[in-house]
Amino acid sequence: MGLGTVQFGMDYGISNQTGQTALEEAKEILETARRSGISIIDTAASYGKSEEVLGLLLPKEHSFRITTKLPGLVPANGGDFDSEEVVRLMEGSLLRLKQRSVYALILHRADDLLTPYGEMIMRGLQKCKRMGFTEKIGVSIYAEDQIEELISRFPIDLIQAPVNLFDQRLIHNGFLKRCKQQGIEVHARSVFLQGLLCMEPLELPSYFLPYAAQINKFRSYISERGISPIGAALSFVNDIPEVDAFVCGVNRQEQLQQLVSLLRQPTKWLDYSQFAATDPAFLNPSQWKIS
Repeated sequence: MGLGTVQFGMDYGISNQTGQTALEEAKEILETARRSGISIIDTAASYGKSEEVLGLLLPKEHSFRITTKLPGLVPANGGDFDSEEVVRLMEGSLLRLKQRSVYALILHRADDLLTPYGEMIMRGLQKCKRMGFTEKIGVSIYAEDQIEELISRFPIDLIQAPVNLFDQRLIHNGFLKRCKQQGIEVHARSVFLQGLLCMEPLELPSYFLPYAAQINKFRSYISERGISPIGAALSFVNDIPEVDAFVCGVNRQEQLQQLVSLLRQPTKWLDYSQFAATDPAFLNPSQWKIS
């Protein structure tokens, strides 16, 4: 399990009722992560002040492997783009993080590589790698992206992709298996679907009414077997052999302690394939229309 830190820099998540994580709480979360053996920290330039918070709180010497993401790189007006802009953005992230290098540098918008600027962007990413700024370069994807073209055209070391009990698309279409066959490291995100998996059905916004039957079926299934929604979500992703790491964000230290405790408990295999959905309007939070 890796630690997601979007909450360190902004108010994030459909089930988040406490807002951005306070600085002192973030410090406690990082210490709990260290003691628990968590090695991966995930952040991004677009996660508000997340990189700055990590730069402030991480000691000079630490054992964490940091992954960070660059924002969208394609010029909005169709203007010129220089591969050196990638290097400059990477240097900005390193400055905020107060690090000499990171484990992985990821594009937040994978489809940027499939634009006319793609080759130039990849050139910049590879230069960051040659300069020792990052060990690996990768992309953050959604199942509806042109992912086959991405991994066939470009030398990608790592992908970050949504994988959860409802979003099993990349498992069923064989994409995760193909990534492993090509030596691409796989990090899963959205394990709790932004907290949707953990919310009581009556708390859900009206937007999710079309999916209520599926959500209720899932809740009944795990309730009958004495499993919590969090426990089910964790055991599901933890049992996927193609997933090298999965990222979970928390707002409080106690939440991280709960996740670590659940992961250490023995689990039995259950058939979660019956809950797989395909509708991007349900599975992709960027498409949610919630007032």
